[in-house]
Amino acid sequence: MALAFEKHLVAGTLAPSTVPDTTLESKLNISVVFTSVESTLEALKRAGELASRSRGHITLVVPQIVPFPLPLTSPPVLIDWNERRFSVIASESQVKTNVMLYLCRDRLETLARVLAPRSLVVVGGRRRWWPTAETRLAWKLRRAGHQVIFAEME
Repeated sequence: MALAFEKHLVAGTLAPSTVPDTTLESKLNISVVFTSVESTLEALKRAGELASRSRGHITLVVPQIVPFPLPLTSPPVLIDWNERRFSVIASESQVKTNVMLYLCRDRLETLARVLAPRSLVVVGGRRRWWPTAETRLAWKLRRAGHQVIFAEME
């Protein structure tokens, strides 16, 4: 299944002093998968700590699911509104953060297509004694061969 929409938003940082030295090539790309606003902010905080220590950068991957009754090209939430929302979320990060927005039917299939093999992925969420949607996503990404860090919310 082809992706109907892929949007790369402008990178955001908090302050110029936190930007890694651009003379050295960034080798580490940390992917943060959007789950919810609170969970993703926690995941961005954890990814920012890792990226700042290793001169890496962050890619916020946002698979926006479009339900089947709607055409894939017209999501229930306006794309412009989502672009503004995710630009604000990315600006909360300590390091260079790119946002990739995808319209899709299946989140896991989209992540399989857009994440490089053996990617370092951060997923935020609450840890419960029962499996939550975020912990199930982390398990599935681990089974797909990615290195997953679960950023537990307080």
